[in-house]
Amino acid sequence: MSNAVRQIVLSAFAGVVLAAALPAVAGPADQVFPAVVEAGEKEIELRAGSSKLRDGTRVSEEILSIGYGVNSHWFTELAAAWQKQPGEQHGFDAWEWENRFQFTETGKYPVDVGFLLEIERPRERSAGYQYRWGPLFQADIGSKWTANVNVLIEKQTRAVPQLRADLGYQWQLRYRWHPELDFGAQGFGDVGRWDHWENTSDQSHILGPAVFGEVKLAGHDVKYNAGALFGITHGSPRNTLRLQVEYEF
Repeated sequence: MSNAVRQIVLSAFAGVVLAAALPAVAGPADQVFPAVVEAGEKEIELRAGSSKLRDGTRVSEEILSIGYGVNSHWFTELAAAWQKQPGEQHGFDAWEWENRFQFTETGKYPVDVGFLLEIERPRERSAGYQYRWGPLFQADIGSKWTANVNVLIEKQTRAVPQLRADLGYQWQLRYRWHPELDFGAQGFGDVGRWDHWENTSDQSHILGPAVFGEVKLAGHDVKYNAGALFGITHGSPRNTLRLQVEYEF
């Protein structure tokens, strides 16, 4: 692929990152899904987050999962989630089954392309099943930056009441400074129903700085990222603190 074409593709990709005003309502412990799959990767992952809402109350969430890279194109993960809503006791919330598929060979094209299919079974049976799916994009920009952009649809089935599908986004920028400590930013958002967006002030958009890194523990890799995110619309939480730790074995 010529340098001119490569620059056009990367410029367009960067524009999507910066213009990600497309935002499912992200939970406090949500993650930015990578488009790249590593064959044979085995990991135990913990995600935790806490959001302060506009009325001053707080929502917290923890997700514990175990995952496996079946091959270079498929990663699957089973997770259990706990949640604390305002006025409710902290307790088990749902089972989740995540599947990520990589469609392109890593690094062969300017943008690596993947796909997410996630199925959630809430503890409350009246909530039915929740599905989340959509394309995942990842690209290296220059020698130091990596960018991710994901556009996801979230849909409940067999739920009471029945709801339409929501459209959301995730994005991430990461500057590779040092293996143990990288810097960047993350963002999540939701525009409401995919075919009928909510008013901008009612949509949820959060973004803020993030740190990333990888360290060795007993000969195994431990990867982490953490973010301090802030709401920019009335429909967003005031702030969200999130942490993600992966232990590879």
